Amino acid sequence: QVQLVESGGGLVQPGGSLKLSCVASGSILRPYVMGWYRQAPGKQRDLVASITTTGSGTNYADSVKGRFTISRDDAKNTVYLQMNSLKPEDTAVYYCNYKRLALSSWGQGTQVTVSS
Repeated sequence: QVQLVESGGGLVQPGGSLKLSCVASGSILRPYVMGWYRQAPGKQRDLVASITTTGSGTNYADSVKGRFTISRDDAKNTVYLQMNSLKPEDTAVYYCNYKRLALSSWGQGTQVTVSS
Protein backbone atom coordinates (compact mmCIF):
# COMPACT_ATOMS: atom_id res chain seq x y z
CA GLN A 1 0.00 0.00 0.00
CA VAL A 2 1.06 3.55 -0.76
CA GLN A 3 -0.13 6.46 1.36
CA LEU A 4 -0.31 9.98 -0.05
CA VAL A 5 -0.63 13.25 1.85
CA GLU A 6 -1.28 16.51 -0.01
CA SER A 7 -0.71 20.02 1.31
CA GLY A 8 -0.42 23.57 0.07
CA GLY A 9 -3.98 24.39 -0.90
CA GLY A 10 -5.75 27.57 0.12
CA LEU A 11 -7.45 30.76 -1.00
CA VAL A 12 -5.70 32.88 -3.60
CA GLN A 13 -6.69 35.82 -5.77
CA PRO A 14 -6.93 35.50 -9.55
CA GLY A 15 -3.48 35.79 -11.07
CA GLY A 16 -1.83 34.43 -7.94
CA SER A 17 0.24 31.32 -7.33
CA LEU A 18 0.18 28.26 -5.12
CA LYS A 19 2.46 25.25 -4.79
CA LEU A 20 0.97 21.90 -3.86
CA SER A 21 3.00 19.08 -2.35
CA CYS A 22 2.29 15.36 -2.17
CA VAL A 23 4.38 13.10 0.04
CA ALA A 24 4.26 9.38 -0.64
CA SER A 25 5.06 6.67 1.89
CA GLY A 26 4.71 2.92 2.18
CA SER A 27 5.50 0.28 -0.45
CA ILE A 28 6.71 2.55 -3.26
CA LEU A 29 7.85 0.48 -6.21
CA ARG A 30 9.33 1.75 -9.45
CA PRO A 31 8.53 2.59 -12.12
CA TYR A 32 5.38 4.52 -11.33
CA VAL A 33 3.40 7.52 -12.45
CA MET A 34 2.41 10.33 -10.09
CA GLY A 35 -0.41 12.61 -11.06
CA TRP A 36 -2.42 15.57 -9.88
CA TYR A 37 -6.16 15.48 -10.50
CA ARG A 38 -8.86 17.96 -9.60
CA GLN A 39 -12.57 17.82 -9.00
CA ALA A 40 -14.90 20.80 -8.88
CA PRO A 41 -18.38 20.53 -7.31
CA GLY A 42 -20.74 18.60 -9.57
CA LYS A 43 -17.98 17.67 -12.01
CA GLN A 44 -15.86 14.61 -12.64
CA ARG A 45 -12.31 14.21 -11.44
CA ASP A 46 -9.92 15.16 -14.24
CA LEU A 47 -6.19 14.81 -14.77
CA VAL A 48 -4.27 18.05 -14.36
CA ALA A 49 -0.69 16.84 -14.75
CA SER A 50 1.38 13.68 -14.43
CA ILE A 51 5.03 12.73 -14.23
CA THR A 52 6.81 9.42 -14.69
CA THR A 53 9.85 8.00 -13.02
CA THR A 54 11.14 6.71 -16.34
CA GLY A 55 12.54 9.45 -18.53
CA SER A 56 10.96 12.21 -16.44
CA GLY A 57 8.07 12.43 -18.88
CA THR A 58 5.34 14.93 -18.08
CA ASN A 59 1.80 15.43 -19.32
CA TYR A 60 -0.56 18.38 -18.82
CA ALA A 61 -4.20 19.13 -19.40
CA ASP A 62 -4.61 21.74 -22.13
CA SER A 63 -6.30 24.10 -19.68
CA VAL A 64 -3.17 24.37 -17.50
CA LYS A 65 -0.35 24.20 -20.05
CA GLY A 66 2.04 27.09 -19.62
CA ARG A 67 0.68 27.90 -16.16
CA PHE A 68 1.24 24.76 -14.08
CA THR A 69 4.44 22.76 -13.61
CA ILE A 70 4.72 19.29 -12.11
CA SER A 71 8.01 18.15 -10.60
CA ARG A 72 9.31 15.53 -8.21
CA ASP A 73 11.99 15.01 -5.59
CA ASP A 74 12.76 11.29 -5.49
CA ALA A 75 14.88 11.58 -2.36
CA LYS A 76 11.85 12.92 -0.51
CA ASN A 77 9.23 10.80 -2.34
CA THR A 78 7.47 14.08 -3.04
CA VAL A 79 5.68 15.45 -6.07
CA TYR A 80 4.91 19.13 -6.50
CA LEU A 81 2.47 21.15 -8.56
CA GLN A 82 3.46 24.78 -9.07
CA MET A 83 0.38 26.71 -10.13
CA ASN A 84 0.80 30.21 -11.57
CA SER A 85 -1.63 32.69 -13.12
CA LEU A 86 -4.49 31.02 -11.32
CA LYS A 87 -8.02 31.54 -12.58
CA PRO A 88 -11.40 31.14 -10.84
CA GLU A 89 -12.03 28.05 -12.97
CA ASP A 90 -9.03 26.38 -11.31
CA THR A 91 -11.07 26.21 -8.10
CA ALA A 92 -11.39 22.55 -7.09
CA VAL A 93 -10.22 19.88 -4.71
CA TYR A 94 -6.82 18.70 -5.92
CA TYR A 95 -5.89 15.05 -5.44
CA CYS A 96 -2.55 13.30 -5.71
CA ASN A 97 -2.43 9.87 -7.34
CA TYR A 98 0.17 7.09 -7.44
CA LYS A 99 -0.21 4.54 -10.19
CA ARG A 100 1.83 1.41 -10.88
CA LEU A 101 0.46 -1.45 -12.95
CA ALA A 102 -2.95 -2.28 -11.43
CA LEU A 103 -2.33 -0.38 -8.18
CA SER A 104 -3.73 3.12 -7.78
CA SER A 105 -3.65 5.13 -4.57
CA TRP A 106 -5.23 8.50 -3.79
CA GLY A 107 -4.60 11.20 -1.26
CA GLN A 108 -7.33 12.90 0.75
CA GLY A 109 -7.28 16.04 -1.40
CA THR A 110 -6.52 19.69 -0.77
CA GLN A 111 -8.88 22.56 -1.54
CA VAL A 112 -7.78 25.30 -3.92
CA THR A 113 -10.04 28.34 -4.17
CA VAL A 114 -9.32 31.17 -6.61
CA SER A 115 -11.45 34.17 -5.82
CA SER A 116 -11.21 37.91 -5.30
